[in-house]
Amino acid sequence: MASEEEELKGLERAAVLLLSLGEDQAAEVMKHLAPREVQRLGVAMSRLGRVSTDQAHSVMREFRDKLERQTSLGLGADQFLRAALTKALGGDRANSLIERILHGGESTGLENLKWLEPRAVAELIKLEHPQVVALVLSYIDPDQAAEVLHFLPERLASEAMLRLANLDGLQPSALRELNDALDELLSGDSQSVQVSAMGGPKIAAEVLNRLDTSLSNSIMDHMRSQDEDLAGKVQEQMFVFDDLINVDDRSMQTMLREISSESLIVALKGANAPLREKFLGNMSKRAAEMLRDDLEAKGPVRLTEVEAAQKEILQVATRLESAGQIQLGGGGAEAMVG
Repeated sequence: MASEEEELKGLERAAVLLLSLGEDQAAEVMKHLAPREVQRLGVAMSRLGRVSTDQAHSVMREFRDKLERQTSLGLGADQFLRAALTKALGGDRANSLIERILHGGESTGLENLKWLEPRAVAELIKLEHPQVVALVLSYIDPDQAAEVLHFLPERLASEAMLRLANLDGLQPSALRELNDALDELLSGDSQSVQVSAMGGPKIAAEVLNRLDTSLSNSIMDHMRSQDEDLAGKVQEQMFVFDDLINVDDRSMQTMLREISSESLIVALKGANAPLREKFLGNMSKRAAEMLRDDLEAKGPVRLTEVEAAQKEILQVATRLESAGQIQLGGGGAEAMVG
């Protein structure tokens, strides 16, 4: 039987933990988080509502127990941080966050963009050349870049993504010039930015994977019309819901532990029979029977809801792969529709 405590998800547990720590301690913790993590935590904290004493105590006990177990194992600092943050912030990508914590410095013009809401970033760059937009999109996180694209004119979004896929680096002087210009706009301190490689088909694919299907398809169509070979390279890097059929059983079982039942039910309403069976075959007999019943009882579901649930599951899969917990199979299959 599910308890109150179990109903709190990873991000909510992190919010409860910070609220329990008090203002000063919470501020110290948040200094080490990236902009997107701070934003997500802030939203979670503002939406938390009433938290029972039992729930708060449970979160604190869980954190203390994990801390004691981790520190007693003699792990290195980065290993400990990676494990603790992955567990505390289940939806975040631990690898990129660790890089920011261990190697980050003072915020610069480009870095400050990560603190802005996607609409604000779009307003800032919507009149810029597509090459500048592509550079900005390559620098911010893929999930933020995907949200920014929704606020840009479609033609600019398509042109910028074409250039992003073609981008394989930038002269340091050009990067400093852009960074200084953004510093001035955002009233930040001017500093140089160290970037070895930016953009390319893989980064473009990561952004496209996070877009609504209609916008993603529109951008891919534009890319194919301009450069079919480049579009093919991007498509090869994309991982769509149908590709989960190629995931090994152990990875599938790891994924299932991270996916909510409701998201899985909605996502599988639009899945083909073999893929449904792949998921069901990696559950216990009882859980599989319950899921079949839930699928039957669910009734018709809007295609947009199915696509959103599938995107959510794909984000879980890519996060787990980034953390080295699972392996994903091939890619490049055409996106599924309902």
